[in-house]
Formats: sequence, C-alpha cells, structure tokens
Amino acid sequence: MPLNVPNILTWLRILAIPLFVAVLYFPEDWLTQRAANIVATSIFVAAAVTDWFDGWLARKLNQMSAFGAFLDPVADKLMVAAALIVLVELGRTDAIVALIIVGREITISALREWMAQIGQSKSVAVSFIGKIKTTAQLVAIPFLLYDQMLFGILDCRMAGRVLIWVAAILTLWSMVYYMRAAWPLMRGR
Repeated sequence: MPLNVPNILTWLRILAIPLFVAVLYFPEDWLTQRAANIVATSIFVAAAVTDWFDGWLARKLNQMSAFGAFLDPVADKLMVAAALIVLVELGRTDAIVALIIVGREITISALREWMAQIGQSKSVAVSFIGKIKTTAQLVAIPFLLYDQMLFGILDCRMAGRVLIWVAAILTLWSMVYYMRAAWPLMRGR
C-alpha cells in the first residue's frame, strides 16, 4: 500500500465516517439538532471535495496507484451508504431510495470485478450517466443532512427529497446502461 498524500486523504474520508454518523446522534445537550445537521453536512461536503481533490492530486503528482484506484471508490461508496442509512433512520429519505442506490453500487462493483477478471473492464468503465448520478447524489445528500431552510428561501428538505429521487432514477438508468454493456459477455460465459 503506497502511503502518499492522495491515499492519506482517502483514508481520512473513511475515518471521517464514524464521526459523521456520531454527530447526528449526539445528545441535544452536547449539540443541538441544528448544529449537528450543520456539522454532519460540513463533514460530508468536505469528504466530497476531498474525493475530487485526491484524484486531481494523484494525477498532478503522478502518485496514482492500483491501491488508490481500489480504495477511492470504496471510500465514496462507504460515505454515501452511511449517509443514506442515517437519512433513512432520521426519516429524511425513503428506504427504497437507499436500497436502489446501495444495491446498484454493490451490483456494479461485482460486475466490474467480474469484467476485470475476464479482461473486459473497459466494457464497464465509468460513463457520463454514472457521473451525473454521482453528482445528483452528492448534491441531494447534503441538502437532506442540512434539513433546514437555506438563506430563508430554499427548503433543503424538499430540494433534497426531489434530488435524491432523481439520483435514484439515474442510479437505475446507469445500472441498466452497465448491464446492457456487459450482457453480450454474460450470455457467452
């Protein structure tokens, strides 16, 4: 495991997950719900920004590694799954949304692993629809975590609920896209 700045940033994202979850469950006399929402949202947004930054840094410093390429999406999926579980528990999103998003991530991760084993990983490379799906998730989740009016004009709960359903639909669409790309190979094996 190469220990470089991009990989350290990825590990920090993973280590932030328990703190991110714990903040939302602190007793009210430690942290008000409003403050907990702000802190949890800040941690999630920092993780999302760090995700972009560690990839950029790895390319810029020529510190890309197979381990980093493996760990980075794992960190992303863990953070999103943790956020969705907490949001379902808090009643801010529906369990079906979490099931769609987490189920797709597991399915596509397994598909990518199988495709790599048979030398066809390019068939399921990240697509544009996958990037749009990720963007929708990374916008919706902070809105749902914040769960308040923003600047007195934007109802983050409502905007988050709409966007998370958009993300769920895009998630299904991207899963179909990847499965269709892999289907000829699945039939032949």
